[in-house]
Amino acid sequence: MMKVAQMKPISKPYRWMFFNTPLNEIDRMLTLSMGFSIALVMARIVYTDKFTFIWLIWNLFLAWVPYVISSWLQKQTEMQEQKWKFFAIAVIWLLFIPNSFYILTDLFHLGKFHNVPNWFDLTLIISFAWNGLLLGVLSVRQIERMVQKYFPGKHELVFIFPIMWLNAIGVYIGRYPRFNSWDVVTNPIGLCAYLVKMICHPVQYVYAWGMVACFSVFMTLVYLTIKRISKAIH
Repeated sequence: MMKVAQMKPISKPYRWMFFNTPLNEIDRMLTLSMGFSIALVMARIVYTDKFTFIWLIWNLFLAWVPYVISSWLQKQTEMQEQKWKFFAIAVIWLLFIPNSFYILTDLFHLGKFHNVPNWFDLTLIISFAWNGLLLGVLSVRQIERMVQKYFPGKHELVFIFPIMWLNAIGVYIGRYPRFNSWDVVTNPIGLCAYLVKMICHPVQYVYAWGMVACFSVFMTLVYLTIKRISKAIH
């Protein structure tokens, strides 16, 4: 009898061996997008022989940290069942998540340097801002899904708006008084003193609270819009 030829499995040349889940499809696109942003900075350095915007790569790394934390926490099902451990890690996440949205304020630097065409710097800065925004939205969404288990039936804004309000405060104190996430450990007195002054003297810090209010509403709308679009296209 003739042997029936065995069908070889169809290869998938575009599948990366270390990305095997639908979630990792997002990781793949994030990697490509962040790689493009970094490549733009490297090209600018080669072209101008100056390290302009090199710090954007560090900002992008800080924006990536909360996404790593929330992604890791999402896989730790045992830790999610132990509330105190979950919320302890969530507090650490909360200290870093403003870094994701902080990159939006790097648009302030557009037009400051004139040794390359403006369209190039526009593309460069927007690409970093876009990546930071994506990382922030995805990370907040991951945490929201886990928090919903502890507070079933609560409206999404009960979680989202306070988070975005805290994010907006973090963006402000990072951009203007220049505090960082690690100042919670290295300079807690100075950080707390500044926040107390903001709270106790709202009129004196009306500019700060104005920015916090605008950014918190804007980021909430961005988050909810992306979330609705994601549901609509499924």
